[in-house]
Amino acid sequence: MNSSKILFIINPISGTSKKQQHEAAIRSAFADSAYHVEIKLSEYPSHAHILAKEAAAEGYYAVVAVGGDGTINEVASALCDSDTILGILPSGSGNGLARHLEIPIDLEKSLSVVKSGHFMTLDYCTANGRPFFCTCGVGFDAQVSMKFAQSNKRGALTYVKSAIAEYLKYRSQIYKITTPQGVITEKAFIIACGNASQYGNNAYITPNANIQDGLIDVTMILPITPLDTALLGILLFARHIDQDTNIISFRTPELTIERKTSGIMHLDGELLDMPARISIKCHHNGIRIFTPEKIKNKATFFSAIEAGFWDFVNSVRKELNI
Repeated sequence: MNSSKILFIINPISGTSKKQQHEAAIRSAFADSAYHVEIKLSEYPSHAHILAKEAAAEGYYAVVAVGGDGTINEVASALCDSDTILGILPSGSGNGLARHLEIPIDLEKSLSVVKSGHFMTLDYCTANGRPFFCTCGVGFDAQVSMKFAQSNKRGALTYVKSAIAEYLKYRSQIYKITTPQGVITEKAFIIACGNASQYGNNAYITPNANIQDGLIDVTMILPITPLDTALLGILLFARHIDQDTNIISFRTPELTIERKTSGIMHLDGELLDMPARISIKCHHNGIRIFTPEKIKNKATFFSAIEAGFWDFVNSVRKELNI
């Protein structure tokens, strides 16, 4: 391994923030270090994956993804089962994995996490062989992700608008879930599988997920009414969605999801067409990631709601430039 080389891959179009300041901040942060820093821009879909794969093959010490969860997925999927460490400078719309790992959203602070050199060996998961690191899902959330992807705008406000529009016409489907523990057949609104705990923006869909336990946390939301949806929204941000009576939740090292036809699903917020049968597996201790030395990952009911609320408000302010 070349222990002095770090590659930073910047997605110039992720999220709602401008990326011009990133290169200067990176070079300034590492000006007095012994590391040899390279910076490259991703230019098209999967380009970040290609760049990271080449760096891992050449034995780079680390590759740092600068972008949102989609960019992080591209980079991280190239580093699975290698000695090259993943770094994260979160600058997307949701930043789910970074938030779970308590990597600061602030650029200078997240650079300090990388520069500290502290890393953890963590799990990753696959859906029909495609890696994901935060969450994947079928049902309503995948449909919203599709509408969000089709929008010309990004950010939390756009996501909420997409969710409301889609909710008014969405119909739940019947799914068969098979695990080593047995079979569940249910009509479901959402089936979410979490390696980490949240979608992003502190919306905790699998609130008890542990990214080091070798297990996938599954949250299955049964068909719900508009009143149920309002309560679920509160519980989603309060990290207590698993306590709702419309929820089936469990942990498993692997599962298959079967539906009537092929269709879309999301992996870390990015859409993929998948066949009717989806095989999901956890790969224990398969990736190294720079993290803060201490991760609390705890919040009270009301502090979690408050944090989620202000994250949303600040995201909207950034979008509206107010």
